[in-house]
Amino acid sequence: MSTNAIIWLGGERFIQSYSASTNNILILNHPYGSSFSGLSDEEVKDVQLIANLLLSAEKVTQQLFERSINLLDWCDALSCSSGNAVQRIVHYFSKALREKIDRETGRVSSSGWGTKLVENLAGRVMSPNPRAVLMYDKLPLYQAGLFSGVQALVDGVSGSKNVHVIELTLKQGVHCTILMQALVSQPNCSIEHLKITAVGTDFKRETEQTGEWLKSFAESINLSFSFNVVIVEDMLDFNKDLLELDPDEALGVNSSYGLWSMIAQQDRLESLVKVIKSINPRVMVMLEVAVNLNSPTFVNRFIEALFYYGALFDSLEDCLGREDESRGFTESMYLSKGIQNIVASEGAERVIRHAHIDVWRKFFARFGMKEVELSMSSLFQANLVAEKLPCGSSCTFDKDGDSLVICWKGTPLHCVSAWKFS
Repeated sequence: MSTNAIIWLGGERFIQSYSASTNNILILNHPYGSSFSGLSDEEVKDVQLIANLLLSAEKVTQQLFERSINLLDWCDALSCSSGNAVQRIVHYFSKALREKIDRETGRVSSSGWGTKLVENLAGRVMSPNPRAVLMYDKLPLYQAGLFSGVQALVDGVSGSKNVHVIELTLKQGVHCTILMQALVSQPNCSIEHLKITAVGTDFKRETEQTGEWLKSFAESINLSFSFNVVIVEDMLDFNKDLLELDPDEALGVNSSYGLWSMIAQQDRLESLVKVIKSINPRVMVMLEVAVNLNSPTFVNRFIEALFYYGALFDSLEDCLGREDESRGFTESMYLSKGIQNIVASEGAERVIRHAHIDVWRKFFARFGMKEVELSMSSLFQANLVAEKLPCGSSCTFDKDGDSLVICWKGTPLHCVSAWKFS
C-alpha cells in the first residue's frame, strides 16, 4: 500500500469512531474491520501513527500543547528517520510540530530563521554533491520534469542560429548540458551560438565555477558557447541593461523551482516579471511544485504538506530503498527543512510557499503572460525518461490546461509550464 493510501486511511480513522485511552491516544476499535481488511500488522500500526499525528496537530490548533506533546511522544516511540516511508514522514512532522509548540509557547525565538533557511538551502543546491547527483539520476519525478522543461525551451527557440537563455536557477547546471545536447541534436541543426546568462543574488564564485564546467562541456560537443553572470544584491536591482541583449538572439527564460522563493516577497517577484516582460522572450519555461502549500490556515497547510511529502517519501522508498545514503541525506538536509518551515512557521518566517498552477496563472495574467501548450515532443521526453527508470511506472502524467503535471501514484507533485507575452 502506498504511503498516501496509508495517510488517507489514517485521516478516515481520525475522523471516524475511536476509543481513546486516558492519554488521548487513538486506538482503533476494529483494526481488521472494514477498510482495514487485508492490511498487514505494520500497515495497521502506520495508520495509527498517521491518525495520532493528525490528532496532535488538532490539539496544537486548540492550544492544548501538553496533550499534543503526549501524542507526539507516542508517535516518536513508533517512528524514526530510518524506518519505512510512513515512519520517516511521521518522524519529521512530529519534529516540526514540536518546533511549532516551542515557538507558540515562547520557548524559542524564530527571528530570522526563514531567511537563513532559504540561504542554507540555496547554498546546498549550488554546492556539487555526488550523493545528490546519484539520487537525481534514479528519480523519474525529477528527470521527467527536467527533460520536459528543456524540450519546451528548445521548442520556443527552435530554428534560431543564436540563442540566449536567461537562467534564473542555474544550480549545478545539469539541465544546461541537456539543453546543449538538445540544441545540437535538432534535425537540420542551425544553432551557431548559445549564450547563457545566470541571474542570482548570491554565490557568484560557485556560479562562475559552474560556468567554466559548462564551457568545457560545450567544447566537448563542438558548440560555440558563452556564459555570463549577473549577481545583484537585491532582485529589485535587476534590470534588462545587465543582460547584454542582442536583437539577433532568440531569447528564452528558464526557472526550475526558483520562483516559489519569492512568493513571500511579492515586490521582488513582480519586479522580476516586469523585467522579463521588458525583454519579451520567445518563451519562459517554469518548473514548480504542483500543489498549494501556502494556505494561511494551519490545518489546511498541514494536510496538504502531509500528502505532498508523503508522495515524495514514497518515491524515495521505491526508487532508492531504506539503506541508500543519498536518501537519508536528502530527507534530513532538504525535505525535513521544508516540512519544518511549512508546519512550524508563520508570517514572514514561513518562506516555503509553493502555489498551485492556477495561482501562477492569475499572477502572470496581470503582466499579459499567456500559457503556451507544451508540444508532443515535451510530453514524449517526460514519458521516455520515466520508462527508462526501474520505478518509472509509478510516475504518471496529467494535463492541467496547457501544462504538464507530474504525479507519483496519482498524487500531483510537479508542474511544467511554458509562457509568452501576448
